[in-house]
Amino acid sequence: MPISANPLFISAAHKSSGKTTITIGLLAALKNSGLRVQPFKKGPDYIDPLWHGSASGTPCYTLDFNTMTRDEILQLVSRKMTSCDMSLIEGNKGLYDGLDLDGSNSNAAIAKLVDAPVILVLDSRGMTRGVAPLILGYQSFDPGIEIAGVILNQLGGSRHESKLRAVIEHYTDVAVLGAVHKDKRLEIVERHLGLMPSNEDGEAQKKISAIGNIISAQVDLDKIVEISHLHSPKHLKSAIKTRPNTQAIKTQIRLAYINDSAFGFYYPGDLEALEEAGAELIEVDSLKDKLLPENIDGLFIGGGFPEERLKELHANQSFRQSVFDAIENGLPTYAECGGLMYLCRKILWQDQQVEMVGIVPADAKMEETPQGRGLIRFSETNAMPWPLHPSNNHHPSNNSDKDMTISAHEFHYSHLVNISEPLEYAYKIHRGSGIDGKHDGVVYKNLLACYAHLQDTKQNHWAQRFIQFIHNTQKNSH
Repeated sequence: MPISANPLFISAAHKSSGKTTITIGLLAALKNSGLRVQPFKKGPDYIDPLWHGSASGTPCYTLDFNTMTRDEILQLVSRKMTSCDMSLIEGNKGLYDGLDLDGSNSNAAIAKLVDAPVILVLDSRGMTRGVAPLILGYQSFDPGIEIAGVILNQLGGSRHESKLRAVIEHYTDVAVLGAVHKDKRLEIVERHLGLMPSNEDGEAQKKISAIGNIISAQVDLDKIVEISHLHSPKHLKSAIKTRPNTQAIKTQIRLAYINDSAFGFYYPGDLEALEEAGAELIEVDSLKDKLLPENIDGLFIGGGFPEERLKELHANQSFRQSVFDAIENGLPTYAECGGLMYLCRKILWQDQQVEMVGIVPADAKMEETPQGRGLIRFSETNAMPWPLHPSNNHHPSNNSDKDMTISAHEFHYSHLVNISEPLEYAYKIHRGSGIDGKHDGVVYKNLLACYAHLQDTKQNHWAQRFIQFIHNTQKNSH
């Protein structure tokens, strides 16, 4: 199917403007109108994409300048848009916010890259005439950005709405696409690192439905659909490619992955890459399943909030023991962040000290402030069980930091304490926190457990390497 619509970029003047809730509502409302809508999120992020995927019925894909090339971003967006009617990309923070002074990795840079008109969500609390210079400033700051309209959020009432509409109409040429009034039904519980994940909230679908109904009533959906079809997205049309060929391994690997309300942070693109590398993905629930599945070849434990499910995780002793035994017996296992915490002896949080799997000789202690957050860069040590450059693995003199540096991200309020044995590490940290500020990636037998979250991209096709490692482990055991 040819691409017939521009992606629309949902951004804001600053973070905490309500754009995620607005995006969830738009996705739900557009889906309910019969449209197939593909969501994306400027990353790195796991929590918002879980909500977006639930609202749209379609997996939400992450777009991240730190781990992806511009061509990769273009190709991913173009590939996914060929099977939908329209697409929404939610930014992070404000439209022009980014790490670099020149804005090369900002939200605006993504919007320009993929020809996306911008819809600006404005937190309008306490604002009247001042909304005009704000909009005009965002328009003039980068003429290459098309601000196709604004959605006014957190309005105090119909009188407040009328004032803002009059000011915007008088001073600007920007369309008001919606006016969303304050409403407790739009609130989603906040937690450290952002919203409560939708995979934890048993009422998530009811919440999404309510938000969708409110947005449908207060936002001009027809106008938004019209904007997405106004121009031809030439950059995307020229970028259409099938997913790069990865030679699928003929023998299927049975890869279990824990996906439940404690562990649910997985990039859809990474799961797809694992399948393309030859994995049969077997979903496992650490809260309900009594044991790991029989005859599995590997295990993947993603991130999440295990601290929110301490009692249930601890109570499922047979499952914890089966994970311990499997790793002790050499099962190839990869764990990220929350997965690393789960594999420790205990999780310490507030006044609780709760036993976990115990294969990592340390405790994971939760703190009130972030212990690692944002971009992390590292190079591999000789201990890395499935190295990026196998030929260089045992020749440190051949490893230059420039050639070997991998970009990833980390989000954790925990750190390891009471380490009772020397740890062997897979990663040397160049930027970020990792486990101790210098290292990340605990290696034990065929286990790799780290705080870093990897994304399978051109710079680091980790999924294929992990599956190949499982194959190699099987060969060596026979």
